[in-house]
Amino acid sequence: MTLLQEQKYLKVFQKVTRLTSMVLDHQQVMDTIVGSLPDLMAVDAATIRLLDAETSKFVMGAAHGLSDEYLSRMNIDTEETMEMIRSGYPVARNDVNLEVGNNDQQLIQSEGVKSVLTLPIIFQDAIIGMLRLLTREKRIFTTDEISFSMALAEQVGIAISNSRMFTEMENQVDFMKEVQELSTLVSSSLDLSAVLDTIVERLPTSLGCKGCSIRLLQSQTNQLELVASHGLSETYLQRGHVENEKNVEAALSGSPVSIFDVGQDDRIIYKKNMEEEGIKSLLSVPIKAGTDVIGVLRILSDVSRCFTSSEINFAVTATEVGGVAIRNAKTYQQITLLFNQIEENERFLSDILDCLRPQLLVIDKGKHLVLVNKVLQEKMACSENELLGRNYDGLWQDKEYETKGCPVSRVFETGKSATHIHSALQHDGVQWYERTASPMIGLDGEVEYVIEVIRDITAKKQLEEEQLERVKLQGVVELAGTVAHEINSPLFAALGTAQLLEEDLEV
Repeated sequence: MTLLQEQKYLKVFQKVTRLTSMVLDHQQVMDTIVGSLPDLMAVDAATIRLLDAETSKFVMGAAHGLSDEYLSRMNIDTEETMEMIRSGYPVARNDVNLEVGNNDQQLIQSEGVKSVLTLPIIFQDAIIGMLRLLTREKRIFTTDEISFSMALAEQVGIAISNSRMFTEMENQVDFMKEVQELSTLVSSSLDLSAVLDTIVERLPTSLGCKGCSIRLLQSQTNQLELVASHGLSETYLQRGHVENEKNVEAALSGSPVSIFDVGQDDRIIYKKNMEEEGIKSLLSVPIKAGTDVIGVLRILSDVSRCFTSSEINFAVTATEVGGVAIRNAKTYQQITLLFNQIEENERFLSDILDCLRPQLLVIDKGKHLVLVNKVLQEKMACSENELLGRNYDGLWQDKEYETKGCPVSRVFETGKSATHIHSALQHDGVQWYERTASPMIGLDGEVEYVIEVIRDITAKKQLEEEQLERVKLQGVVELAGTVAHEINSPLFAALGTAQLLEEDLEV
């Protein structure tokens, strides 16, 4: 290598180093490198592909000087070249447009690419990507050019890794604040719809993505139901069931899934729908409440991107916070529904009890009133709130009721139903009451509650007394008839004798 060439390479190296050190975002670093290298290295195009650790595939990071059709081809290079790159060796190839058996031969020829130098991007002895320099004129890369390009690729690796680390540190601080804000927002509401809407609106905004959707598992069917979405069309959302997609299956098993190219990944079923929606990449994350997976959250990007570990961790943490909030909101929703049903049942029961003519009350084992109907309230001239909680024995202290033989006390003592009939002196005379008490037995076999029904049987008593008087009077009448019969018999005999004597005298 001549001194002039060394000086040229040094200037290129310094310029690349200066460019990469001025930019802290790794995407901008890659865009800066591929945009500058063609002029600096006298090539026509440059690309950087990053290694996706999850799929072990090289995905597009940045490109300059090439068509989208060429960049989106299925095969990046031959299997031999890719194996060399994964092993950490550079590969220079000439006349790639003339190679036989290449599936993308026609596409390569239409792009005009003839020579390619592929370089592994290494950081800390690990392959993190590849740098490719392409020319449309046949070019034989010298040993010095390849050595320099390797050093340049290493510098690119350092620049990308440093910017990644800086970006991730910066993101982690931002994500921590976002998680705190999200936690505050979702925990401040027990409205399930509000919680879900907050999550699907905040997460894609924080990650700079197109949209977000949440599907929750339904316990009855074990199917995923779409419950919230943001930034996505109704046509896309209604494309069909997603349970069989591999990315969803993985998320339901508890693992997040990052997909760089949804159009080429076999973990996606609805590729056409995603293409029409403009979705390039996605992140699928399990929604957990404790150790249970209760659904799947998917974040969708309209630009191709590799989600970083900090972004994935943020999404996982955010969904865990959301999962707890969702479970709390669903529990509150179920409790509210249960209370509404209980209140409805209580109203129904109360309406039935209020229609009963007898007085009715329920007493707990502490002898406190826990339920009274309207008839009793009217009889006591007290409201329901005034009666509930009162001591049962004290209820009768200012009344003219007999407490001796109280059936409620007998039920608590014996555990069996009891009845007691007594009279009470009222302003309009004596009133008669029949008090019937029945036990409600708890799980421990003890009496938990007693139901007492108090019936006014005054009319019945009066009817019984009238019937008794009528029976007595009937007896007197019958006795009088008998006596009269006994008296009438000799009189009728004497009258007959007199009539015979009268007839004899006439003769």
